[in-house]
Amino acid sequence: MAAVPGSLIGAILETEARAPGTPLVVASDGQPSHTTLAEVVAAGRRMGTRLSDSGVAKGDVVAAMLPNWREWLVVAVAAAQSGAVLLPIVTIYGATELGFILRQSGAKWLFTPERFRGVDFAALIGTCGDLPALRHHVTVGPEFDRLETEGMIADAVPCDPQDMALLVYTSGTTAAPKGVMHSATGLLAELASMRALRARGKQEVVLSPWPPGHVAGALAMYRFLCDAVPLVLMDHWDAAVAAGLIETHRVTTSSGTPFHLSGTIAAAGTEGRDLSSLEQYLVGAAPVPASLVERCRAQGLAVYHCYGSSEHPTVTSGVVDDPVEKQLHTEGRPTPGTMLRFVDDAGVDVASGEEGEICTRGPDLFLGYLDPVLNDAAFLPGGWFRTGDIGRLDAEGYLHITDRKKDIIIRGGENISSKEVEAVLLTHPAIADAAAVAAPDDRMGEIVRACVVLKPGATLDFEGLRTHFAAAGIAKQKTPERLTIVTELPRNATGKVLKHMLRLAG
Repeated sequence: MAAVPGSLIGAILETEARAPGTPLVVASDGQPSHTTLAEVVAAGRRMGTRLSDSGVAKGDVVAAMLPNWREWLVVAVAAAQSGAVLLPIVTIYGATELGFILRQSGAKWLFTPERFRGVDFAALIGTCGDLPALRHHVTVGPEFDRLETEGMIADAVPCDPQDMALLVYTSGTTAAPKGVMHSATGLLAELASMRALRARGKQEVVLSPWPPGHVAGALAMYRFLCDAVPLVLMDHWDAAVAAGLIETHRVTTSSGTPFHLSGTIAAAGTEGRDLSSLEQYLVGAAPVPASLVERCRAQGLAVYHCYGSSEHPTVTSGVVDDPVEKQLHTEGRPTPGTMLRFVDDAGVDVASGEEGEICTRGPDLFLGYLDPVLNDAAFLPGGWFRTGDIGRLDAEGYLHITDRKKDIIIRGGENISSKEVEAVLLTHPAIADAAAVAAPDDRMGEIVRACVVLKPGATLDFEGLRTHFAAAGIAKQKTPERLTIVTELPRNATGKVLKHMLRLAG
């Protein structure tokens, strides 16, 4: 049976038939390996056939807690082949987040490394508690090899392109991660939008530093699978390695946070690397210093911003031909098919050009949250998604972000929920009251600062706080990197903590 038009597997097969030799380079521990789109697709289809033979049915969830490896792509093809929903999970998650995600999603299969960056994944899963839906945990090794190499390839399981195909989790502003559902239709619309914005008459070569557990990293992978864009991957960040990969593979396009970009430029200078092939760099997920953009432009590198989220991956984007002032100080203009509204707290449109909460609608908008309870607060009538960010459009249609309504900290592109950090702080026996806020950091953009009120007679030092967070089983990146002890937290008349005052005092 032929793949359903508009499905992920249909797009993958059409792309593989057109450009089977599209190259993939994966740098792990600084040692690049090479393969092609045809090899990845064949391996994924064999694995997908084995998944179907083992009882995976259309709509079942298959999780990949894998780094930027070839194996992630194989699992993505296998999920599309078998009609399953792919659930990418970032490898930094501890038992608390991982257990919640596996239980809520009902994932039946989980693919992980055996060990990666010091983590024993079998041991980690053993500390996640009861996982009633999970049937198989496969580590990269002999069993993975068998699934991708043995047996014949059957016809792909037909799927409705409007059904959920990808499930990603974001911490957002709540203590528990939120499951964000995307359809094949939405994902392919996002890829088409990027194709229209980035097309410059020659073949791109993309370097992606984004972990594929995030939507930005997953989309880089799908550009390789569905658009035949040559891809260079890094399984962990090393600025010197990135500069070397750009030089060796003549990378034309990359993306990242200011941390990634500034590190690459600095490393190229130190290592004597040639970055002349790099023509454009898309910066998102963190505030971008204008000085960094100006420095890049002086080297002939066009740097521009974008704005999006796990729910709506690319809402606005700059392009290389934008005026310098717009590249420096805006998030670009709406992507093809995307519409914006700006509303007040009551959901009423503000006057044109005034600041309001940004609401979006477009072909790549998510289907909704896996927990339907979250959808009521997330949408206005008519399917408008409330981003929680404050902004305005200027006279030329460029977006300016002026504030964040969401209470999040963006550390090196990673969204960290203040509420989640605060929940862990308040379990410490010495802490009576606590708030987590963003603190500026030259390297990461923002880091977590804990502002705490101690119980009478109690003491707390930074090492004690780090030990407490390590025992809580959450990602290390969420551990506060600054500690401020205060006598009381500033609050308004209704008792809400005035976090802007804490940020100013930091």
